[in-house]
Amino acid sequence: MKLLLTVSKAQAELQASTKAIRLAMGLTQAGLATRAGVSLPTLRKFEQKGQISLESFLKLLMVLDRLEAVVNALEPAEQVFSSIDDVLNSDKKPKPKRGWRT
Repeated sequence: MKLLLTVSKAQAELQASTKAIRLAMGLTQAGLATRAGVSLPTLRKFEQKGQISLESFLKLLMVLDRLEAVVNALEPAEQVFSSIDDVLNSDKKPKPKRGWRT
């Protein structure tokens, strides 16, 4: 578990993981860029600096067969009850489906 993950550390981890997956699949930068519909300079910039648009990143993940895993990782966690008291004391208000101001 990573407690103090910063944006720059997250970028570096995503960059390194994506490159490692590409290499494990035996794809060159040019091959991945072509398959994903992303320009080669965009892929190079991502692998060197970790900078890429969300759309281009999702295209890369799709080719690397990791898109569903990333999307599923963002789903809200289900509330797990350990006793009947937890159920009875749980918040009974329905959760809003849209953002709201506080």
